[in-house]
Amino acid sequence: MRIGVISDTHLSARVQKLPDTLVAGLKGVDLILHAGDWVSEHVVDLVEQIAPCEAVAGNNDGHDIIERFGLKKIVTAGKYRIGLIHGDGFRKTTEERAREAFREEQPDIIIFGHSHVPYHQTVDGILMFNPGSPTDKRRQPQYSYGIIELSDRILAQHYFYESKA
Repeated sequence: MRIGVISDTHLSARVQKLPDTLVAGLKGVDLILHAGDWVSEHVVDLVEQIAPCEAVAGNNDGHDIIERFGLKKIVTAGKYRIGLIHGDGFRKTTEERAREAFREEQPDIIIFGHSHVPYHQTVDGILMFNPGSPTDKRRQPQYSYGIIELSDRILAQHYFYESKA
């Protein structure tokens, strides 16, 4: 199974399309996981034109997105359990908050966002993965997203690009 991973799109209702590089990179994935901060609900339709999507809401999302997706969930993909959360909050790092949110569930992978900083680390046997942002790189040198391939093992990789056109 091939999963596209995005977060922190922060796109307004005026935006009519996702970046071409992102759309091309996600072409052919079986599922897209979005770790919140959509900002505008119409972005969900843009993402779902590429592949089915599971998601959570982030701290910049309105009531409609929170109601639609919730703030935290476990997604089952094949034999793997994936924790999905935005990761916002107070105290500790974004990674620590995401990991603590799933302390009881102990999924195989935890996908989070919020910081816009790509992150890929295995901690206590759990893959912690932040795709960065495909549209709002902030202080990062490039925009980014991730691809996770699930088979007899978990392979995760970031993809980076320069232009969000």
